[in-house]
Amino acid sequence: MTSDQEVVIGTAGLTREAVVRVARSGAPARISEEAETAMAAARSLVESVGTGSTPVYGVSTGFGLLANTWIPADRRSDLQHALIRSHAAGMGSPVETEVVRAMMLLRARSLCLGFSGSRPVIALALVDLLNAGITPVVPEHGSLGASGDLAPLAHMSLVLMGEGRAELPDGRVVDGEEALRVAGLSATQLEVKDGLSLINGTDGMLGMLVLALADLDTLLVTADIAAALSTEALLGTDRPFLEELHAIRPHPGQVASAANLRRLLAGSEVRASHVESAHLVQDAYSIRCAPQVTGAARDTWRFATEVADRELRSAVDNPVVLADGRVESTGNFHGEPLAFACDFLAIAAAEVGAIAERRVDRILDPVRSQGLPPFLAVEPGVNSGLMIAQYTAAAMVAENRRLAQPASVDSIPTSGMQEDHVSMGWGAARKLRRVVDNLSRVLAVELLAASRGIEYRRPLAPGPAGLAVSRLVLELGGSTGPDRFLSPELEAVAAAVRSGKIREVAESAVGDLA
Repeated sequence: MTSDQEVVIGTAGLTREAVVRVARSGAPARISEEAETAMAAARSLVESVGTGSTPVYGVSTGFGLLANTWIPADRRSDLQHALIRSHAAGMGSPVETEVVRAMMLLRARSLCLGFSGSRPVIALALVDLLNAGITPVVPEHGSLGASGDLAPLAHMSLVLMGEGRAELPDGRVVDGEEALRVAGLSATQLEVKDGLSLINGTDGMLGMLVLALADLDTLLVTADIAAALSTEALLGTDRPFLEELHAIRPHPGQVASAANLRRLLAGSEVRASHVESAHLVQDAYSIRCAPQVTGAARDTWRFATEVADRELRSAVDNPVVLADGRVESTGNFHGEPLAFACDFLAIAAAEVGAIAERRVDRILDPVRSQGLPPFLAVEPGVNSGLMIAQYTAAAMVAENRRLAQPASVDSIPTSGMQEDHVSMGWGAARKLRRVVDNLSRVLAVELLAASRGIEYRRPLAPGPAGLAVSRLVLELGGSTGPDRFLSPELEAVAAAVRSGKIREVAESAVGDLA
């Protein structure tokens, strides 16, 4: 699917929304004249220092531990090509298309800020590839999250040179030369600084963080929706969600989640039917503390968006060209800010899944479910109902706990101890994507369990939002009845979670949720 809303890459960076449009929806991109002018000015400075006798890293010297090796002027173009070929040493399964597209856009974005000194044609060539729907094949393993995402970006850059491998819009994988021919493009010759500027960035890490933030923007609201449905299924009370109770502990995310729960539970016949029940003195933590847990995740999300938004305005390269003509080495390629954000976000998302799974278990347990049948099964014993769906949720929660272990506390020195501390931010971002994907499925299990639980509360109806969502979930995942092949039904609900359909249906009933 192609979006017609063009994304203009200028000298002020990009928004997260623009990155998602290009990466996922195929929106076209264009480089502004202002950015071309900025790149040309920086390029002229690189060319002037490149002719001098003072060593300039990556311009007249080798790389890493070889930074003290002088490169003659007639070999400097060879140096840039050799850099890309040698650094394209990744291994493993291909990275997802949306990640590679985000990475291409973000590398062009960094070059357009005018601090890298590469020729404008380099950024233009990346945008041409994007707009042609050509996606370089980038192996999963190779980046340590410092000195940039070196191996992934090198695999990306090979295709500009007519080398490497690329996926065509029709899904075929061909060599880089064939991909350029199909797109009507020519191979790009690299000159001084061009190759180094292509790979010395945090664009893979940043792209994955931006995509995860977009997913979690929907998933965290959906977690509130699922919690509200579970509260109804379990005959819980909404009194712990009162505004005045959250005003005395005003964490912004907690306040927002509590407000969502109040709106989602308003007008519920189920809730009104048991306001005097003895068990309503205090619900279990997984119900009563839902705003505190999901709210804390919301605050973590907000922190990560601040990191991502700053990075989207940042020039990430080494060396950089300053407006006064100096070419200075930097450490801006180090991915630690992104690594921390990805690790923190993975912890938060894992916890949202963990508390959701506890609500599933409570709905399925006849001892704690306030009268629901075991595992929501019809004729329990003959049928197992959602018993194993909870196993699946528990397995994903367990995996998320493993994946929530921070990658950023690890470091393996490389390049002959020149690069003696790295962020492992690429690994942090890769596992964050897996945590987010698992969370979408855990929420799907909760939505199906809660919706079937609400079926047993008939003729009492949930609130308008709960009624609309449960109808959709039961349409996708099936009502209670004899056991049947469950996996496709769960995946159908998970697809509705990821697409935002669950959120859309809830908001159609009660208005926009925070």
